Amino acid sequence: MSTIGWVVYLVAIVAMFYFIGIRPSQKERQKQQELLASVAVGDTVLTTSGFYGVIIDMTDDTVIVEFGNNKNCRIPMQKTAIAQLEKATNSAAKSDEKK
Repeated sequence: MSTIGWVVYLVAIVAMFYFIGIRPSQKERQKQQELLASVAVGDTVLTTSGFYGVIIDMTDDTVIVEFGNNKNCRIPMQKTAIAQLEKATNSAAKSDEKK
């Protein structure tokens, strides 16, 4: 009887570790991969270092991001450095629709 109790206890501990530790990190990793797959030129991004910029060119694993109003501030970085993404919208088309 006590052996069955220990087995049940051990299974409960392993299940708890899975649902608290492993599963959320897998979901977060999948969400980040989907975000990186949807990156396109012209999108506004927030980098992991806290800078906002616009993607002006990209390859398989790197992007060139333009920061600020200074058009000379272009920095190549890895795609994995992108923390958040805001899709580019055609603001001129939206302002024409409002008129």
